[in-house]
Amino acid sequence: MRLLEPACGHGAFLVAAVDRLLTATLRDGIPVRDLTRAIQAYDIEKEHVWASRAAVIERLGACQIPLRLAEELAGGWVRHGDFLLANLETTFDAVVGNPPYIRIEQLSARLQSEYRGRFRTLYDRADLYVAFIEKGLHLLAPRGVLAFICADRWTLNKYGAPLRSLIAREFKMRTYLDLHRASPFESEVIAYPSIFAIGRERLDNAVLVGSLATASREEILAVRSVLKAGPAADSGLLLRKHETWFSGDAPWVLSSSEQLAQLRSLEARFPLLEADGQTVVRIGVATGRDAAFIVPTTADIESDRMVPLVMREDLQHGGIRAGQRCVLDTSRPGGGPVDLRDYPRLAAYLESHREHLLKRHVAKKNAAHWYKTIDRVYPEIVSKPKLLIPDIAGANEVVYDEGGYYPHHNLYFILSDRWDLEVLGGLLSSRVALFFVWSYAVKMRGGYLRFQAQYLRRIRVPKPESMPERLCDAIREAFRGRDFKRLDDLAVEAYGLSSLPDFDFSDSRK
Repeated sequence: MRLLEPACGHGAFLVAAVDRLLTATLRDGIPVRDLTRAIQAYDIEKEHVWASRAAVIERLGACQIPLRLAEELAGGWVRHGDFLLANLETTFDAVVGNPPYIRIEQLSARLQSEYRGRFRTLYDRADLYVAFIEKGLHLLAPRGVLAFICADRWTLNKYGAPLRSLIAREFKMRTYLDLHRASPFESEVIAYPSIFAIGRERLDNAVLVGSLATASREEILAVRSVLKAGPAADSGLLLRKHETWFSGDAPWVLSSSEQLAQLRSLEARFPLLEADGQTVVRIGVATGRDAAFIVPTTADIESDRMVPLVMREDLQHGGIRAGQRCVLDTSRPGGGPVDLRDYPRLAAYLESHREHLLKRHVAKKNAAHWYKTIDRVYPEIVSKPKLLIPDIAGANEVVYDEGGYYPHHNLYFILSDRWDLEVLGGLLSSRVALFFVWSYAVKMRGGYLRFQAQYLRRIRVPKPESMPERLCDAIREAFRGRDFKRLDDLAVEAYGLSSLPDFDFSDSRK
């Protein structure tokens, strides 16, 4: 058998693999010298390669392997290079590891282009671990298995769709363990990881899905035992069988069968939030350098270039703190940057930030427009009534803006020409709406959810004309009073449910 570790770091996986390999050679009487092709590991950092080789040599030496042979094996097993660009002409029985978490936009334009040209799954703003998964899968032997511990964002969000489609089409999911409650890493991570095993062949149609509570040694040994024998009713572990897996690029909603059934029922009965064509979910403005483009309301800049801004920290107790700041509008009404000669005070201010603004990627692409914000500001949005929703929150914290501010990029906002936005805000503040987001969204450490547009757009809502005026009045009143218990009860009525969906999330609504 051959094992591949595509990003070996300091050798945590390698040393364990070497231990198992040496045990097998002693058991079967195989000369250690014959193991030169058993392991292949890569790392792009020279320091990691040296550290891994040193750890392997130390472990081999502890097993009485001569130093020269130990150095020869370690040198052959651990290689310095970019795994994603390496030309590997063989297959592997096991691909294991913890691939790096790097957003692709953090890389150079040349490297981004090279990677995107090689890997079909590097879609949208994908993390680089997606490419590691794709390449690892294609390097599997006919009966090989890939097993990674990795951030779980790709299983649900937009950029993971091509990878999910690839797996559904060409590979077989075997096991999935989420670590939402556990913390197995030596250092803190923000995004929850998962452990998953994917092969070219499936042992049977069922996929074993589980959850680790502590990732303690005792729990891991118990889980391993259950994985071998299958889940038992008295195992005390959160392990269950999914008799069928997800098809196409559908998100992997790994809730219980009861929760999934309730989610599918709601999805069958109610339209998506944006389905009416008159309701839209958007994200606030990204400037590229907030320190320059966000200014106090008292700044000495032409007033028609200053747009009142609301940020995440301005949302307090369901309301908006009085305006403290503005975002600069550097675009003409029809598009393109303003002529700074027409705005001498704006020009003088921006000139004082020129050095830092020129370092931005958007400025390097077009040096003549060095003072543009990444996103164009549309001042007409200010006067529109809108619902504001923080990107990361402990609950669906929806705030109504009757028309006074432009949202910052740490806020999502909803506009609608069809809904009474306070009624919609009340529905979106309920645990029924939270159930949709909880089902699809990335969970963050500390009990937070990502309320990104791609998840908000999966919320289903009743048609506004189907809701009695009495119910709308009650929802509006409860939303204004931030009476979340009342909103939950009213949402149960609006959705025609007998009770709220039961899901494990302690929201922070007050």
